[in-house]
Parts: sequence; C-alpha cells; structure tokens
Amino acid sequence: MTEERLISLLEIGENTAVEFKRCGNGIESDTYETVCSFLNRFGGDIFLGVRDDGTVEGIPEQAVRDNMKNFVKMVNNPDIISPTIYLVPEKIIFEGKSIIYIHIPPSSEVHRYKKVIYDRVDDADVRVTSTSQIAAMYIRKQNIFTEKKIYPYVKEEHLRLDLLPLCRRRAVNKRQDHPWKDMTDEALLKSAGLFSEDFSTGEKGFNLAAVMLLGKDDVIQSICPAYRTDAILRKVNKDRYDDREIVKTNLIESYEALMAFAKKHLWDKFYLEDSLNVSLRDNIAREMLTNMLIHREFTSPFIAKFIIEENQMYVENACRALRIGEITPENLSPVPKNPLIAAFFNQIGNADELGSGTRNLYKYSKRYSGKNPSIIEGDIFEIIVPLDDAYSFDAEYMPNDKVGDRVGDKVGDKVGEPDFYQLTENQRRILSSLEQNPRVSAAHLAEEIGISSRKVENNLKKLKEIGLLQRHGSPRKGYWSINQGWR
Repeated sequence: MTEERLISLLEIGENTAVEFKRCGNGIESDTYETVCSFLNRFGGDIFLGVRDDGTVEGIPEQAVRDNMKNFVKMVNNPDIISPTIYLVPEKIIFEGKSIIYIHIPPSSEVHRYKKVIYDRVDDADVRVTSTSQIAAMYIRKQNIFTEKKIYPYVKEEHLRLDLLPLCRRRAVNKRQDHPWKDMTDEALLKSAGLFSEDFSTGEKGFNLAAVMLLGKDDVIQSICPAYRTDAILRKVNKDRYDDREIVKTNLIESYEALMAFAKKHLWDKFYLEDSLNVSLRDNIAREMLTNMLIHREFTSPFIAKFIIEENQMYVENACRALRIGEITPENLSPVPKNPLIAAFFNQIGNADELGSGTRNLYKYSKRYSGKNPSIIEGDIFEIIVPLDDAYSFDAEYMPNDKVGDRVGDKVGDKVGEPDFYQLTENQRRILSSLEQNPRVSAAHLAEEIGISSRKVENNLKKLKEIGLLQRHGSPRKGYWSINQGWR
C-alpha cells in the first residue's frame, strides 16, 4: 500500500471494496462481518483507525501490535470465520498516525461469520438468509460456467432438431461460406460446443447450453423448473398489467416471441442512419432481449422480466456477477456469462460481438428518447431504457416547441418579413452547445449531438437564415454569436 494509493482511497471513501473502521484498544465485531462479506464478494481493503468519512484518527501505538495479533487469531478460529482464512495485517504510518491495513482477497468458498453469511452491497455488509440468495452466491463462486454442465441422459429426441435448418439458414445468410452450411446436424451440435466432454469426470453428452437453446419445453422445465420470462405491458393498469405473455420455451423461439411483444407495444420512430432507414425500436429491443436471454444464470430461481411502462422499459435477469455497479461505454469490460450460448446467437445473427450491446444501447437510446439508458450489473442484471412518445430525433418540427413570438420581432431586420418558426430539438442542442463554446467545430457538434456533419451544417445554415446565429471571422479561427432571444 503506497501513500499515493492510500490518499486516493481516503478521498474516494467507502464503497464495495473499501471499508473504514475506528479502532482503539480493541477491534469491533463488525470488522469481521466486513471480512466475511469481502470474502464472499470480490475482496477488498479494510483500514482500521479511520473514520467513516475518511478522516485518519489513528490507533494508540501500544495497541497496534495486540490488535494485529488478535485479528489473525480470530480469522483463524473456525467458530468465528468458517472456513478460516489466513490474512496478514500491515501497520501503516500516515501523517504521524498508526493505522492497520488488511487486504482481503476474493475467495472460492462461501464464508460465515459466527454461522451467518454476509455479502457486500455498496458500502454495507448485508446478512444473507434467503435460500435463493445463498444459492446465487454458490453459483458465483463456481469456477465453471453452468451452461457447460453435462446431462448424460439428454438425447437427440429431447431436442428440437427441427430448429437446426432455420439456424443453418440464418448462419449462411450472415456469412455465405459458413461452415455450418454443409455440416450434418450431429457435426453442427459438436461444432457449436453443445455436445461436449468433461475431461475431469469423463462424462460426454449434451450440456445445459444445448438444452436451453434447443430443448423441448418439458425437458427445459425438468432441468430448470424456475425458467421463464415474463413480458408485461403496464401503462394504464399500473398495479397489474395491460398485456402479458409468459415465455417458457427454448431461447431461439423465446427471442422471436419477445421481439414480437416489443414490436406490438413500442413505437417504431423514423430514423435515418447514413441515408438508410434504421429501426431504433428493433435495435434497442434486440440488445435488451438478447442480453436477458443469453447472459442470464439459468440455474437461479429468479424470474426474468421484460416490462414496458409509460416512461421506461426495462429487463431484469439473474446474473453471475463479477462486479457491482453501473456499466457505461467508458468503464465497459465485457465478460461472457454463457459463452457457448452467446456464440450460437452470434452465429445466427441474433447478437453481435461481446461489448457491442452497451455501445449500441447508448447510441440508439439517445436517438429514441433523447436520454441515455442505465445498465446495472449485480446478482440481478438490469437494463433501463427511458421512453418518450413525444420525442423524435429526426423530426423537422417539434410539436409544442415554439420559439415564442414571431422570430422577426426578436431578431430585427436580419430576418426580413416576420414569420413563425419552430426550432427542432437538434437546433436547440446546437444553440445550447454554441452558448457553452462559441468556437466549437461542426464536426465536434455532430459527435456531441449524435447526428451527421451534413445535418449539423444544414441546421447551422437554417439558423443563420432566420437570424438566430451569426458567424464571425474565418472558417478555421472564427466564432459564433447567438441572438439570446431564442430561448
């Protein structure tokens, strides 16, 4: 622990992986709750002798050695921490004060403090009591993907092999020389990793990935009895629902059913991308539903949901989380939860490469509703996309969005004959950006707003024509001035 890193951690404060504890002549019992929760989550750092706000109080010098010895003794006592763990506390001098630093590594075991399981949620140590939460914790600790579990008694007759011609056609449509084109069904299943061998046990057979992708409904329900996806429309009857579909079939047909539900209840707003009409609705729904289907933890009893409300739509699914918190394009570090299933969806064109979903959601959600989505990873994975039926990214005129009175009355003789004009949303964004930075380039405006440079140039021209915008100086070194009456 360097001084620079310690200062940084003190400034950031407590979080999922950092905990501060006061410490005098003895260590408080809640310190061991934190040890347990860190072991059960992703590990972390504990600092004894520091207040919750990051202020270093220090520990009496004569108590430091005894506290360190007692800590080691406690975490090696099976009646306190079970299974026991070997940890080495470290004394640190900071600004003339002694503190104790303890690094807790993540553990492959599920640990208990005095027979109680604790988990780390944000900056709190939470007591875990429900069976489903404990099961999710054991799943997270496994060193293998549950999709690879082999079911030796599942045979070809238990699978929907009639879906393979459809999968083969879609793979060939995506890539004309796809190797599945001339493969037999048996070879295709092996090529996709759906029929595999466990070299630690010698078992051979179809795995969970094969069952979820191609299994008959009764086989899926036998192996994963809690598996289902609830699709719910909740706009008028918000206590119950306006429309609902329960999907319990294989992932290939589940995807089609859920996409049909989205198309039934979501607007498909007009949008051009590189002069081509692109369906914002389909692109957003595809990313949300694909993630919910292929990256979920199928052994969890948590029921996956796709819910459309008046101001938002969202999906929830059980997840074998490797981190906690919000995911953005900037902090994205994609890790596959079910690589076999994800690869199969990619081959048939239902999914793209790992990580592209987050970027696409941020891109298309902004154009669909004017707002960014929220993507939150935890034991329950969530994607929330705002909805705004009145918003249109490509609208030439925005309803109920007038500048005010006649533009001619505001900008004077430059406009010519007085006229009415309604600013579009893109024009308002351009003016807002130019207020902040009058020297910004058209290319930067295009990137910031999310439209093409050609559209920016056209809007700048229109704003100049109506007298709200004026250019001064050269194209490279000039600046813009705005008539402030536009608001």
